[in-house]
Amino acid sequence: MTPTDRPRPTPTARRADAERSINAILDAAAVGFGRSPDTTMAEIARAAGVGRVTLYGHFNSREAVLDALLERTLAEIDSALDAADPETGPAADALVRFLATPWLLDRFRGLYAAAVRHLGPDHVRSRHEPVFHRLEQLISRGQHEGSFRTDLPRPWLITTIYALVHALISEVEEGNLPSGQAVDVLTRTLLGLLAPYPGQERSDAG
Repeated sequence: MTPTDRPRPTPTARRADAERSINAILDAAAVGFGRSPDTTMAEIARAAGVGRVTLYGHFNSREAVLDALLERTLAEIDSALDAADPETGPAADALVRFLATPWLLDRFRGLYAAAVRHLGPDHVRSRHEPVFHRLEQLISRGQHEGSFRTDLPRPWLITTIYALVHALISEVEEGNLPSGQAVDVLTRTLLGLLAPYPGQERSDAG
């Protein structure tokens, strides 16, 4: 059989190969950015076991890799929120279940710092909008139940939670907080932040 007689890969097989390459690249990038926010394209290609042509065929820059990795990570977070079943039971319990999922430190280690450096804080924050929407719904439910405070606007509470989550990640990465304590520290901090003030009545806060 001559080379021209050999069966060519089907479109499905080519898509599967491309998906494997993309996943390998993103997995390698996650490890690389976990070590250094300035991980290079050459380092990512080497760790992923792909050539530069393959790497640049999928991503034309380090920024493109970072953005795709951030998008994938936030999709995993959204799935974790689904798994936490936030519509079931008291809102405070749902928040605890969400924070207890293993996504936080494992998924964002190094990624947030690298994304802010190379993509900019505004872009990184905009990528979080689907998660913010889910969090806004959970806070709203807790406010209606009377378990979350209503004296502060929900957008401000979400902004504060966003800042606290990433501050916690930085503290762990810098060695100021043991990783084994991180989830408990964050949970107690956020429950304290959201706790209703004395005399609060149930309200449709906005």
